[in-house]
Amino acid sequence: MPVNFVEELRWRGMIQDIMPGTEELLTKEIVAGYCGFDPTADSLHVGSLIPIMMLKHMQRAGHKPFALVGGATGMVGDPSGKSDERNLLDEATLAKNVAGVERVLRRFLDFDDEKTGATLVNNYDWMKNFSFIEFIRDVGKHLTVNYMSAKDSVKTRIQTGISFTEFSYQLIQGYDFLHLHKNFNVKIQMGGSDQWGNITTGTELIRRIAGSEGFAFTCPLMTKADGTKFGKTAGGAIWLDTNKTSEYAFYQFWINASDADVPKYIRTFTFLSREEIEALEAEHNADPGRNILQKKLAEEVTKMVHGQEGLDKALRTTEILFNKKATVEDLRQLSEQDFYDGFEGVPQATITREEIENGLGVIDALSARTGFLSSNGEARRELKQNSIAVNKAKVKEDYVLTSDDLINDKFILLGKGKKNNYLVIVE
Repeated sequence: MPVNFVEELRWRGMIQDIMPGTEELLTKEIVAGYCGFDPTADSLHVGSLIPIMMLKHMQRAGHKPFALVGGATGMVGDPSGKSDERNLLDEATLAKNVAGVERVLRRFLDFDDEKTGATLVNNYDWMKNFSFIEFIRDVGKHLTVNYMSAKDSVKTRIQTGISFTEFSYQLIQGYDFLHLHKNFNVKIQMGGSDQWGNITTGTELIRRIAGSEGFAFTCPLMTKADGTKFGKTAGGAIWLDTNKTSEYAFYQFWINASDADVPKYIRTFTFLSREEIEALEAEHNADPGRNILQKKLAEEVTKMVHGQEGLDKALRTTEILFNKKATVEDLRQLSEQDFYDGFEGVPQATITREEIENGLGVIDALSARTGFLSSNGEARRELKQNSIAVNKAKVKEDYVLTSDDLINDKFILLGKGKKNNYLVIVE
C-alpha cells in the first residue's frame, strides 16, 4: 500500500485545513490528486514551489499527481487574497504564459512512471467549448448565491466591489475538480490556505452533481518573520527560470534567509528528513554565525531547481564576488547578469564608451565622473594609502582606465578598502 504522506507534510508544517476522511483515503489506495497553477506570468516564482513540493511529496508517497494549468481560469482572475480587480490577459499573452508554466512544471515531476506518472492538464481544453447558457444551467444552478457569497475570497471584496467575472471564479475552479473527478478519478485537491473556499466549492459540486465525494487539504501561506512578502526582493520576484532570476541570485535569496525563517523554509522546500534537519539545527544553534542552515537550504533548493550545474555556477559566482583574493581573471568568468545580480545595491554610475576608449584617469573615475568619492582630494588620499582597486587589483594615482579594463565589454569594478565596491557601467 502507498505511504500516507499527510503525516510527512504535517511535521513539515505544510498542513493547515484538511477535510475529514482525506488522511484515511490516502492509507487505503493509490489516489490521484491535483494542484492548480495560475498562468499570470510566463514562468513560476518561488511561491509556486509550495504546491510543486506538495505534488512531489504525493508522487514520492506512491500516489498520482495532476498539475493543472489555468488557461481558462487565467482569463477570469482569482479574487482570493486580492483587494481589487485583476487586469485580464489577452489570449496571446495567456498562451505564452501557459507554455512557460508547463515548461517549468515538467522539470519537477516524473511524467513517465507507469503507476504514479504525473499528468499535466489545462482547464481551457474542457472550458473552451462550454457555452455560457450551458454553464449556468448545468453548473451554476447547483450553488446558491448565499453559498458563494459566504466564501472569504468573496466576502472580503463585497464591501469594496467585485465583478461578476471574479465572483464566478470559484464556479470554474469547482468545475475543474468535478471534471477531473469524473474523467480521471481525481479525488483530492491541494492548494494554499487562501484557496480553501474555491476548493470546497469543488467538493460541493462533486457531491451535488456526481453524487460522489471529493477530499482536500491546504498548506499555510508562506510568510516572513519581518512581515515582508515571501519570494520578493528589492530586485523583484524570485523566479524558477534562469532567464528571469540567475542561479546566483536564486542561491543568494535562500542563503540570506533570516534565522527566524530558515527552520520553516528548510522543512517546506527540501526533502531532508526530520533527523537530518534536527541535526543541522543543533549544529546551527551551536554556532549561528556559520549559517549552517542557510547554506544547506540554499544548496538543496538551488540543486533541485537548477541542477548540480546550476548550483556549481551559483557557488562559483558567490566565491568570486565575496573572495577578497579573487582576480580580474575570476571576474571575467561572470556573465553580465551575474554582475547585475551580484552588485545589486552597490553604487553604480554610467560613463560613455568614448571616455573609456580615450582613457579615463582613476581620480576622475572615482570622483568627478561618478561621485563615488566626494572629491579629487579624497580620491588621491585613498590612492596614496593603497586602498583603491580596479577589478580587484590595487592601483596608483597615475592609473588610467581603458577598454582593456572592461569586463563583458561593459563593466569596471572599483573598490575602496575591504568592503566598498563601485560599479562603472560603460554604454
